[in-house]
Amino acid sequence: MAISPVSQPFDQVVFAGGGNRCWWQAGWWDTVAPELQLRPRVIAGISAGAATACMVYAHDSHQTMAYYRDVLANNSRNAYWGNLLRRERVFPHYGIYRNALLSLFSDNRLHRLKEAPEIRIGVAHIPRWTGPRLAVAAGLLAYNIDKHLLKTLHPRLGRSLGFHPEFVLAQDCRSPEDLADLLLQSASTPPFTPVLRRNGRAVLDGGLVDNVPVDALDTAPGNVLVLVTRLYPRPRRFVIETGGQRRLYLQPSQRVPISSWDYTKPEAMTHAYDLGRRDAQTFLREWPDIRKDLLPAP
Repeated sequence: MAISPVSQPFDQVVFAGGGNRCWWQAGWWDTVAPELQLRPRVIAGISAGAATACMVYAHDSHQTMAYYRDVLANNSRNAYWGNLLRRERVFPHYGIYRNALLSLFSDNRLHRLKEAPEIRIGVAHIPRWTGPRLAVAAGLLAYNIDKHLLKTLHPRLGRSLGFHPEFVLAQDCRSPEDLADLLLQSASTPPFTPVLRRNGRAVLDGGLVDNVPVDALDTAPGNVLVLVTRLYPRPRRFVIETGGQRRLYLQPSQRVPISSWDYTKPEAMTHAYDLGRRDAQTFLREWPDIRKDLLPAP
């Protein structure tokens, strides 16, 4: 599908979190970005959304999926309860994910992020009134109330409990280990991962503050693209205007066919990616009308 070049349609982009569901974002981006020549100035990302934002600039989605197919070929479970007796990790996710990040963002690829947009990666600092264990329970409870009961687009329960965000630039990471640590901190979700620390302070998944991190954006007027990964009781695409910004939210056309932390079905990653590509093709067909929605009100 050939589309005439246009002025840069989005100054900033948000990659929401969502674990494996973020393969939908990768499929969408790989399809739309070349056609519309997307070159945002800033990208804000949380958890796997942040990893996806880094991947589309530093690596290749198909090679990454091939890597996971090989690594997960012999992983038949998401929990190995027998490891309790051996005092080993029950959940394999942390080790698999860390090794993947170190492989995908090795030194010869990390430098590519220097030419990428400014990628702001969010982590959630725990409340000062509690320790990590209680913070995990309180944060996950608030997150699931927002997600399943309130279906809030931008939740506030986590903030009301005292969780607060920090955003760190991917480009400030000096080594693959630094970037892997940051991305893992942004995705810290016990029991799948241990509670991780940043500069000595416990941090959890940035989604416990807001899984759709618009607070990391600059407040400058302009168009913002927001790629969410789960379904909200809203239209498939909608625009929210705030402070001179027009934020175009896009959600998948159907539930992304993979669970966030399922490491037993690598083929489902391909299904999620392909859904993103199909939704992207629909987006491109509708682009002339979408552009009108992004024009400032007369």
